[in-house]
Amino acid sequence: MAFLMMTGVMFGQTTQWEFDKAHTKIQFTATHMKLSEVAGQFKNYSGTVMTDGEDFTDVRLQLTIQAASIDTDNDKRDGHLKGEDFLAVEKYPEIKFVGESMEKVGDNKYKLKGKLTIRDVTKTETFDVKYMGTINAMGATRAGFKVTGSIDRFDYNVDWDKSFGQGLIVGREIGINADVELMKSK
Repeated sequence: MAFLMMTGVMFGQTTQWEFDKAHTKIQFTATHMKLSEVAGQFKNYSGTVMTDGEDFTDVRLQLTIQAASIDTDNDKRDGHLKGEDFLAVEKYPEIKFVGESMEKVGDNKYKLKGKLTIRDVTKTETFDVKYMGTINAMGATRAGFKVTGSIDRFDYNVDWDKSFGQGLIVGREIGINADVELMKSK
């Protein structure tokens, strides 16, 4: 029992984690004219991650992404994505995700459920999470995760729908692919 109290498991001692921004990427993909995928990322984000136990099933997560930090390696496209047709960053500068639960569904596999807000719409979304492990390295305790899933951009009023005769120029389904490395706060 003394061991449980020392590790914080017995009384729910909260552990706070921070994003290691050098090793975390919040990325997305969208289909272009049914021919290729365009990849991009958000470069400016912040958040809090807190846990009480060792397996992350009790995680409390809040992530805020600066929508204007979108980067697809093409300035013209990025300008269009920041505009009214897509993210409308002047009116809606932040994209938010608040994690509500993380259910363990297999060895190192979880389902992360939470509220995603884009523009003026908040919806519940569920993402697949692969837990990559926890290690002590470079002076910190680190945990790694791979988060994947998809959302329908039309659900969030991101409904620019120009077509080219055989479908939408930009697909409705947006793939989410985040590589996350957390460091235990000191």
